[in-house]
Amino acid sequence: MTAAISARLPRLLSLVPYLLAHPGVRVEQAAADFGISEKQLRRDLELLWMCGLPGYGPGDLVDLQFSGDTVTVTEDAGMRRPLRLTTAEATALLVALRALAEVPGMVDTDAVRRAVAKIESAVGAAELPAGIAVDIPAREEATSTAVRAALDHRRALRIRYYTASREVVADRVVDPMRLLLVEGRGYLEAWCRSAGGVRLFRLDRIDELEELPEPAAAPPTARPTDLSAGLFRPAPEQREATLLLTPEARWVGEYYPVDELVELPDGGAEVRMRYTDDGWMVRLVLGLGGRVRVLSPPTLREAVVQRATAALGGG
Repeated sequence: MTAAISARLPRLLSLVPYLLAHPGVRVEQAAADFGISEKQLRRDLELLWMCGLPGYGPGDLVDLQFSGDTVTVTEDAGMRRPLRLTTAEATALLVALRALAEVPGMVDTDAVRRAVAKIESAVGAAELPAGIAVDIPAREEATSTAVRAALDHRRALRIRYYTASREVVADRVVDPMRLLLVEGRGYLEAWCRSAGGVRLFRLDRIDELEELPEPAAAPPTARPTDLSAGLFRPAPEQREATLLLTPEARWVGEYYPVDELVELPDGGAEVRMRYTDDGWMVRLVLGLGGRVRVLSPPTLREAVVQRATAALGGG
């Protein structure tokens, strides 16, 4: 099973119960709730509608009714029956929910705790783990709470943000759209007025923020980021580097977005990451000193050697 199918299957299985709980929901709203584009949601709905039995046609298992920009399930293939979880499944779900409840401002924590109580009641709390601890830096915790408040008030934000890929700190005015928890990290998705587009801002890289008195006003063209294929996608102008990191430099693979990270027996890692600015990548490698080795591309190795030689007065 490919990564794309693995990511899509859980969404397809969740769509019918979601639509049953939200009859007549607008396609735009459903797409936003699932964190995908309207185009992707319509492809998912078409696939669900095409599910059928041998000898029959589309719609005999799952049938949908479209009315303008809204959609309703008219045949659910029995998917309205209550979900039954095994103890192992309930344990995994509870661990995830309890972790989520510990992230202030990220979600409606009261709703999460109610869900936890229901699962414990249905499965039996004695059989389930007592809880987990989530270590969240105080600054990120405060940032998350402030962003959630701005979303609730529907106000614009002024933020001071550190862009790691360019080592730049800049002030921006943004129109918040939603909070996301992706791959264990919190993000603000917002319309960035200076960039003129939707951007994702890592909460731990927001140095300062201020809720403005003006309302958030993302343009009608602003759409939630489609995360079905992952958080980061290759761009034509980007190059790719493979770095061998010692245990002391292992943090690079966690701090910067990487396409692949291979754990090594000594505690180090081999990472494959994309970059746009040659100067930035050279500075990153030089800053790590002897804790990194450039495996590819050769041009990056040469640029690092040349810069180091020049710094030492040898060229």
